[in-house]
Amino acid sequence: MTVSAEDRAINFIGGEWQRSNASDTATVFNPATEEILARVPLAAAADVNAAVSAAERAFPAWRRTPPQERIQFLFQFKRLLETHADEIARLTTTENGKTFAEARAELQRGIENVEVACGIPSLMQGYNLEDVARGIDETMIRQPIGVAAAITPFNFPAMIPLWFLPYAIACGNTFVLKPSERVPLTARRLIELLDQTGLPKGVVNLVVGGKSAVDALLEHPAVRAISFVGSTPVAKYVYETGAKFGKRVQCQGGAKNFVVVMPDADLDMAAQIVTDSAFGCAGQRCLAISSAILVGEAEEPFRKRIVERAASLRVGNGLTPDVQMGPVISPQSRDRIETLIGRGIAEGGRAILDGRQTKPAGPGAFLGPTVLADVPAASSLTGTEIFGPVLTLHSTPGLDEALAMLAGSAYGNAASIFTTSGVAARHFRYEAQAGNIGVNIGVAAPMAYFPFSGWKNSFFGVLHGQGRDGVEFYTDKKVVVERWPSEWSRKF
Repeated sequence: MTVSAEDRAINFIGGEWQRSNASDTATVFNPATEEILARVPLAAAADVNAAVSAAERAFPAWRRTPPQERIQFLFQFKRLLETHADEIARLTTTENGKTFAEARAELQRGIENVEVACGIPSLMQGYNLEDVARGIDETMIRQPIGVAAAITPFNFPAMIPLWFLPYAIACGNTFVLKPSERVPLTARRLIELLDQTGLPKGVVNLVVGGKSAVDALLEHPAVRAISFVGSTPVAKYVYETGAKFGKRVQCQGGAKNFVVVMPDADLDMAAQIVTDSAFGCAGQRCLAISSAILVGEAEEPFRKRIVERAASLRVGNGLTPDVQMGPVISPQSRDRIETLIGRGIAEGGRAILDGRQTKPAGPGAFLGPTVLADVPAASSLTGTEIFGPVLTLHSTPGLDEALAMLAGSAYGNAASIFTTSGVAARHFRYEAQAGNIGVNIGVAAPMAYFPFSGWKNSFFGVLHGQGRDGVEFYTDKKVVVERWPSEWSRKF
């Protein structure tokens, strides 16, 4: 369901769709056609405060709702997401640009998190021990923390909100979602479907805004926890500011993901998988491979294969059935990426496939797949998150030199190796300084029941999103030590 350009009822507060009186607006574009989809008022502090107040009011009754009852709303939500999956995927493609197949797969990953959160009656259990001393028992229980909020990015408008929302409310918390103002329509549709389950008013709220809305959430005393996904500079800001105001914070930042291709790898398989990883979603994902390190004799044959496959990708509107790569999010983003490609060439790289020359004609934020070879390790591009369909190639004589390149990166989101050697794979898994590791896998995306990890400047916090980490993040532990004196107990 697309919101018309005149529809200003984008915030969902206390169970009601509300029109903001904010003067600042964001224009939502279709990046493939540059068509205006909506003009959305950017929520002011007053809108955020109203959403948090609604969540506060809903919390006492919601936390007293038995977990088995809370998850019934999530079971219904899952069924609605599945029923409307194609509709949601088309909406995601329209406002984000990725292909319909990519949008559909993204939503499935989000649905898997809803499924895991339905296991809260088991996942939220504590533990106990009788007779820690004579006649004294001790129990650890988990309780919801209160109002939680999530600030989510443009690149996965359906999946990333579902990394957080289902766990938060299943644990008994209430929730405020602030999606990217670039892609608010998918989030709106998710909340519309969640509302159809009969979820009590105020348990989940939606506000669409920019930095002022983020600051209002960070500073509001009733918000106990903040989840964030976005660039590293903003992740640092959210983490530091949230901590300053006494909040529990988890922040997924940027990435510079490496793949190591060994000489013994199945190079046809490696080239196909690396192509999918580097250029899927137009490279706009935090697990995309952006740098390939080619070890020894793998260099020349892999270069040839990767260029052939990348050049064959069909670029265009993601709703066109045979298109394999859509546009980037905006013309401004495309211009930024093209500038980075030029910088890489100026610093010694060589464009063996130049997407600036192969992008489709006409409107749209299109850029073809780009492969830069011979990029020096000292190039500024080596440490820059490009966040677009650009793959840089580097060569090393051995695996240890490749691992040293990884260790020198400021980021640590993901790293992969392609090899047929168990020894090499284990050495890589043991030594690689990244939180998500792939062995003959291009996108090392954890399933919903594992944490979405990240190291170094790719993550700030202790507990990650998804699975048990999500349950830990959204609950407080309470330890109860009990003694009940009685005539009977005194006999012992």
